[in-house]
Amino acid sequence: MVVAVIIFLVVVVIILTVYNISVYKKIETFKSINQKIVSLNIIQDFMDIIGEDITSKQKMQKLNEILIEKYDIRYSSIVVFDGNKYVMLASNVEKKHYESLSNLSVEEIFKDSIATANMKYVTVDRQEERLPYLKMEFERAKSAIFLPLYIDNVYVGYWIIESDKVHAFDNLDTTVLGAVKQNIVSILRGVEYQNIIENTIKIDKFSELYTKEYLFGQGKKMLSQNSTSTICMISIANLPEINSKCGREIGNDAVAIASCAIKEDLSDKYIFVRYFGPKFVIAFPGVDVDSVTDFLQEVKNKVESVNLLEEDEEDNEDDVGAKR
Repeated sequence: MVVAVIIFLVVVVIILTVYNISVYKKIETFKSINQKIVSLNIIQDFMDIIGEDITSKQKMQKLNEILIEKYDIRYSSIVVFDGNKYVMLASNVEKKHYESLSNLSVEEIFKDSIATANMKYVTVDRQEERLPYLKMEFERAKSAIFLPLYIDNVYVGYWIIESDKVHAFDNLDTTVLGAVKQNIVSILRGVEYQNIIENTIKIDKFSELYTKEYLFGQGKKMLSQNSTSTICMISIANLPEINSKCGREIGNDAVAIASCAIKEDLSDKYIFVRYFGPKFVIAFPGVDVDSVTDFLQEVKNKVESVNLLEEDEEDNEDDVGAKR
């Protein structure tokens, strides 16, 4: 009787063990499927971010916030090389840690990862231990995944995710993580050009107008807020001839005089830039073509009526008077 009970209990234990293993596998499969679903949603969120009318830095910060929320990541930082030094593009770590996080490329533990373009997972076994790259910080991170970022086979920086828990990423689907990394690279590629435009906006010294980069950046934002807008290009057709016959200095004066004449009658709500050389662009947010035709004809007549030589002589007389 006792033997029968023991055999029965052993059978029950075996059945429960098999059942628990089966349930565990189903849970792991569900987690994997759930991660893939989350990743698909993240990709859609990424696409939405790219289309938003915000700065490149804001886009990267929103991207990072989505990664933190969707993957339940404690810390996430995106660092890129700007041609001179590594800079923090986005992070939820305290700013006092930015310097150390921006110098991980020199850490021995990550050099092989950068060289091979493979992710690197590091963790500790006990809570009192610290990760090798943490010099002064003991409590912030106990697990980390370092993912080098490449654009067209050129190393441009890295994405690092961290957790304050031991072995936090043991069961994270690295395939999904790799796909997310590629989408980060795609966004980096997109905002790279936007960032260039945002950081090259300057004022032309002769016309005292914004250059064409302003039109593609801030100007585009203003125009996109309206369902209808009009853009007109104006050209000083004989500027090359003025430069050739009268010299570059007189040509620069022509640009200054023409732009000043146009600005006098132009509302501040319109966009006026020097596009390049003899060409200017006026953008009229919220205005249709028919509404600006007469105005543009008046501008044309006004600019054409300006006598450059008379303007130059008047300037010289003013200078003489001032000296007297």
